[in-house]
Amino acid sequence: MLYLSTRGDPGRKRFCEILLEGLAPDGGLYLPERYPRVDAATLSKWRGLPYHELAFEILSLYIDDIPAADLKAICAKTYTADVFGTREIVPLRKLEDGLVLEALSNGPTLAFKDMAMQLLGNLFEYELGRRGEELNILGATSGDTGSAAEYAMRGKKGVRVFMTSPDGRMSPFQQAQMFSLQDPNIHNLAIAGVFDDCQDIVKAVSNDLEFKRKYRIGTVNSINWARLVAQVVYYFAGYFQATASNDQRVSFTVPSGNFGNICAGHVARMMGLPIERLVLATNENDVLDEFFRTGVYRVRGSADTHETSSPSMDISKASNFERFVFDLLGRDAARLKALFGEQLAASGRFDLGADPAFAAAGAKFGFASGKSTHADRVATIRDTWQRFDVMIDTHTADGLKVARRFVQPGVPMIVLETALPIKFAATIVEALGREPQRPAKFEGLEKLPRRVTVLPADAGAVKDFIAAHCR
Repeated sequence: MLYLSTRGDPGRKRFCEILLEGLAPDGGLYLPERYPRVDAATLSKWRGLPYHELAFEILSLYIDDIPAADLKAICAKTYTADVFGTREIVPLRKLEDGLVLEALSNGPTLAFKDMAMQLLGNLFEYELGRRGEELNILGATSGDTGSAAEYAMRGKKGVRVFMTSPDGRMSPFQQAQMFSLQDPNIHNLAIAGVFDDCQDIVKAVSNDLEFKRKYRIGTVNSINWARLVAQVVYYFAGYFQATASNDQRVSFTVPSGNFGNICAGHVARMMGLPIERLVLATNENDVLDEFFRTGVYRVRGSADTHETSSPSMDISKASNFERFVFDLLGRDAARLKALFGEQLAASGRFDLGADPAFAAAGAKFGFASGKSTHADRVATIRDTWQRFDVMIDTHTADGLKVARRFVQPGVPMIVLETALPIKFAATIVEALGREPQRPAKFEGLEKLPRRVTVLPADAGAVKDFIAAHCR
C-alpha cells in the first residue's frame, strides 16, 4: 500500500514513512492510493472478532511494512479491557428505537481520542526503536487530543511531545489533565489565541522542511493518517454490534470540529461498510454544517470563533476536511491545491455550491449535517438523563440532538460518544443540578501542580522553544 499527497506531490510513500512524517512536503495530507474494499464474505469473517483482532484485520490492509506478527502484537497490547474498561472496548447502549450510543470514552483520558492515540503511541515506539531514532511530536488541541496524546506518549522511548492549546479556552478538567503531567518528555504550550492559531502553528512548523528535518518533527493530530485509520476500526465494531446480518445498513452521527472523526467514517464507507448516512453535527461554530448545506466553505477568524460549552469543536478550520474534498473532486490534486492553498489564503473561502461534484456529498458519499446550540445541548443532556438515566457530555449532546432529525425506519442510528461528562462539569451542573461522577484516579486533579508555558500565537516562538528543549 502506497500513500499520496492530496496536493499532488509526486512521491509515493509507505505507511511507516508517513507515520513519522505527518504532513506531506507540499503541505498536503496523505491518503492511500486506493481504499481497500471489503465484501460480504469478509464482513462475515470479521463479525464477532474481539476488537484487537478486528483492528489487526483492518489495519493490515493499510500497513504492509510492519511484519504481521508485530502488528498483531501491537493491536493486542493496545486494545485491552484493562485500558478501555470493557471486553467490547466500544460497547453500544440503546436509548430508544433506532437510536444508540457507541461508547468511545472509556480510555485513560475519558475521550474518544484515546481509541487512536493509544495505538499511535505504541506504533511510534515500535518504529523509532526499529530505526534507532527519536521523534519530536508537535500537536494542537482544542481539549481532548492533547491529553490523549500525552497520556499515550508519556514514558515512551525516543519521543518528546510539544502540545499547543488555546490559553484559557479548554475546560478546567481538560487543562488540569494536561498541565498536571510532570513527565520530562511532555511539554505543554498555552498559546495566546484560539485553536485555529495552534493548528496554523503546527502546519507552519511542519511546512518548514529544514526545521522539520533537523528536529525530527512529527504530528499526532488527525492530519497524521495513522491516527485516522485507527479510528476506522470502531465504525466496523459499532456496525457489527448494531446489526444481525451484513445486508443491514446503519447510519452514524458524529460531533465534528476538525473532521477527523467523521472522515474515518467516510473511509469505512469507501471500504464497503454498509453506511446509509454520515451525519455531521456541529456547535455554534458551524463551518462544516454551512458547507454541507450550501457548498460554501468559509473560514472564520479568531474574533468570529465562538467560545462554547462544547469547546473541543470550537474550530473554524477543519484540517481533515481536505481529505474528503479530495475524494469529492475525483482526486484532482491540482484543483484541491488551488482551493486549499491559493484560494483560502486569498479570500478565506471557496464555493462549490454550483459545482456538479457538490451534489455527490450527499448522494454518493452519504453526508448530511446539522448544528446545535448551548440551549439545545442543555436540553438534550437533561432529557437523556430524565428519560434514560444516561448522563452524556456536551459534544455527545450536540450529536444526539442532530441525530434525531435523520433517523430512518429500519436503519439504526449510532451516535458516537466523544467524552465523559466529568470533562465538562459546569454545563452538566447547569443542566442537571448535580456534579457528574468523577473516576477515582482523577480526584483532586485540578489542585495538582501545573507545568505549562504561555507563548504568543507565533510559529517562531514555538520553534525557539522546541530547539531549546531538544539539546
